[in-house]
Amino acid sequence: MSPSAVPHATADDQFDDDLQLSIVGLATEYPPFHNGPEALEILAKRHYPESNAMSKVLSINRFTGIEARAAVGDADHPIVNQAEPPSIKQLSELFLNEGVQISVNACRRALKEWGGDSQDITHVVSTTCTNSANPGYDHFVIKELGINRNVEKILLAGVGCSGGVAALRTAANMALGASYRRKPARVLVLACEISSVFVRSELESIHQNQEVRIGVCLFSDAASACIVSNGVGEELAQKSVYKILGWKHEVIEDSHADLGFDVDPLGWKVILSQRVPSLTSKVVNPGFNELVDSIPQLHRDGKILSATDFDWALHPGGSLIITGVQSAMCLEEHHLRASYEIYMEHGNSSSATIISVMDRLRQPRHAKVGKDNVVACAFGPGINMEFMALKRGNRTTNGHMNGHTNGHSNGCAVEPQNGIPAEDID
Repeated sequence: MSPSAVPHATADDQFDDDLQLSIVGLATEYPPFHNGPEALEILAKRHYPESNAMSKVLSINRFTGIEARAAVGDADHPIVNQAEPPSIKQLSELFLNEGVQISVNACRRALKEWGGDSQDITHVVSTTCTNSANPGYDHFVIKELGINRNVEKILLAGVGCSGGVAALRTAANMALGASYRRKPARVLVLACEISSVFVRSELESIHQNQEVRIGVCLFSDAASACIVSNGVGEELAQKSVYKILGWKHEVIEDSHADLGFDVDPLGWKVILSQRVPSLTSKVVNPGFNELVDSIPQLHRDGKILSATDFDWALHPGGSLIITGVQSAMCLEEHHLRASYEIYMEHGNSSSATIISVMDRLRQPRHAKVGKDNVVACAFGPGINMEFMALKRGNRTTNGHMNGHTNGHSNGCAVEPQNGIPAEDID
């Protein structure tokens, strides 16, 4: 059976003309270190002998297109230079220190942009795939921020790189529930990943099993946060970053073994198959069309907007994911400019990346030449496909007001990414 996206939207799957949902504050926090490709080579040569598998991984590492990856430490950090790879207990302790701190920083910046008080937060939706502590890391972030300890909260697990959009979707549904009850909703959305410290675990598997594992070449650290408001008791038109128009979630059939992130005594192990780029590029077009179909305000005079009428906040999972979607949707590089930039400058920070791309897109230099509408898209274990349609608000970074214009597309040509190997597939 050939892979296909299920389930499909029905003709009755329609959003209201105006959901009255907005993102009113948004921020990303990267840790202080940004390591170039040489950092992986240093660690590999310091702790492991040469082998065919290790040489292949290091070769891939030089040509991913990533200039630097955000990390909580450099190649000399003690936790990645022990005699043996760190245990999952050590990794969890580090996350609950470093991860909680950058999460608090991201949340405080999002709260500051919103202008509200932490005590006014009504719900918290968090996600991570790089920690599984109980209580979750969100418990400690909430405590540090001074949010009401009885705030309604949920911590999403098992969604990996799609977690940022999944958390936004969950927050939007919670806010709509509050709207139904005529109650205000100010939902704090948080995503945090600390994956750089899994480097020894991945290198150990490469050495012991002679596996070519490319996740060690792609992943990085970050925390991102935003505030979703339902507008009850608040002037959204004065301060929105994005308006939320609608969303879509699908699962690609027969694909659960192609993309994953499994727990291991030495942390978590990335599962990637070479089918991932082809699987995602096949389903993105019908998924996008069903999303736009379900949002009446995206229909202009009976004509539905096309993919080129949007800026794309695509999760930059890897170069072939980006170029595969670009080709499938007949996009040009400028439609995906923020995804390319975040990928090159910071790497793939899993669930935290999508909000970083959205943040980049609202910077004045992007907003001035950008489209009115933005589509967020991410793929995660399952394989889950997440979409969210957004409309630019009137706030960019640093208090600037949007003055964007609609651009134009000139077809489907996708320039090859020179030097990037076919194995770069996440």
